[in-house]
Amino acid sequence: MWRWSATPTANGKTMKVPARSLCIGLAGPQLLPEEQAWLRHPAVGAVILFARNYQHPEQLQALTRAIRQTRGELVICVDQEGGRVQRFREGFFSLPPLAALGQCWEEDRVAARELARAHAWVMASEIVAHGCDFSFAPVLDLGRNTEVIGDRAFHHQPEVVAQLAEAWLAGLKLAGVQAVGKHFPGHGSVAGDSHHMLPEDPRPLEALRETDLPPFAHAFAHGLAGVMMAHVRYPAVDARPAGYSRRWIQAILREELGFAGLVFSDDLAMAGAGDAPLAERVAQSLAAGCQVLLLCFPEQVAEAMAQVEVDEQAEAVPTGRMRRRVSIDPGRLRQSAMWAKYTAMLNAFSP
Repeated sequence: MWRWSATPTANGKTMKVPARSLCIGLAGPQLLPEEQAWLRHPAVGAVILFARNYQHPEQLQALTRAIRQTRGELVICVDQEGGRVQRFREGFFSLPPLAALGQCWEEDRVAARELARAHAWVMASEIVAHGCDFSFAPVLDLGRNTEVIGDRAFHHQPEVVAQLAEAWLAGLKLAGVQAVGKHFPGHGSVAGDSHHMLPEDPRPLEALRETDLPPFAHAFAHGLAGVMMAHVRYPAVDARPAGYSRRWIQAILREELGFAGLVFSDDLAMAGAGDAPLAERVAQSLAAGCQVLLLCFPEQVAEAMAQVEVDEQAEAVPTGRMRRRVSIDPGRLRQSAMWAKYTAMLNAFSP
């Protein structure tokens, strides 16, 4: 069974990280004074928003504006997948889960591809109009054995996931937004929920190459800018969970699959990330090759900020490549012909 190995920080109290390597969560719908201090720290490169940070569209605009006024180089992100994982709800378009696009594929592949483009464009355009840069999407896992993924996945067949993801990425590109696929190398074939445990997938690498990896490889070839690692252990490949594994990140993701984008950890507060001290989880993630580390809860952020120090010898993380490429006014967006066309398509679809 996998166990943590001790990885001491510089003096036992300090965690050294590259500049802009932390993506942090906030407590509520308004920016607090102590959070402003966190955002000014050079170790922070991104802010992730949740339902707790959202009340209504105008409040969200005020919050994202306050974040940018505090430090303009920060990027702002969210999990806005659609279905049950949609952090902004009231006043936002209600997006169907990705599995609905897979159901459409079974009946009409051409329509499913167009629906995927519509889904991505509506999601991306709406979050950009309210001050965000990108969403952690699409889910590239297979819709197989796990409830935590379930209808968050396009389909259970790798080739269908790949084709729908390609169309979805085209819609995102049309909106001027970058994509982060998740959860590499695949969370959809294990029953356990990494929020509450460390799942294990016993299959050999060759089996993963034939099933879970192809949708990621296809997305890499179509411009995926980032990938989020899975808190899942694949003992036939490496004793360490994927997010702490140099074999998965350096040898397979980077060298074998040729991925050149940003590598994000999943939230380091999840049970699947282990129960070692936070400084050790951070050090293990960075040593494996993760570039942006998610600290989603304010208590975790406060602990990190009390210990963190920027490593001046390390290259700063280029989080700016995830910045939105367009600026959209919400009113103009909802009056546009594209909004009318794509939302009508989504509203008319009934899986």
